[in-house]
Amino acid sequence: MSEKIVQLNEEVIKGQLKELVRGSVEETLNALLEQEAEKLTQAARYERNEARQGYRSGHYSRNLTTTSGDVTLHVPRLKGVSFETAIIERYRRRESSVEEALI
Repeated sequence: MSEKIVQLNEEVIKGQLKELVRGSVEETLNALLEQEAEKLTQAARYERNEARQGYRSGHYSRNLTTTSGDVTLHVPRLKGVSFETAIIERYRRRESSVEEALI
């Protein structure tokens, strides 16, 4: 009777988990930015209504360093409404916990 031996490469598993966490952080932050833009314009993307405050004008990419790794954010551009997100401070490129770790 031969027993099957399973060998796990711990480094590969850790790398894949880290990439999974980084991807979910990126996806969550981008979804929050979209919701914030919808709240400011009072309309969803491509939606036409009377209460609309502003218009979308695409987005720009911005890198943010987090404890999970580097994430690329797609910050919406708006016309007629100033978009200042509560998620990330203006000109901030690193999460505060990353800055504390560097110090």
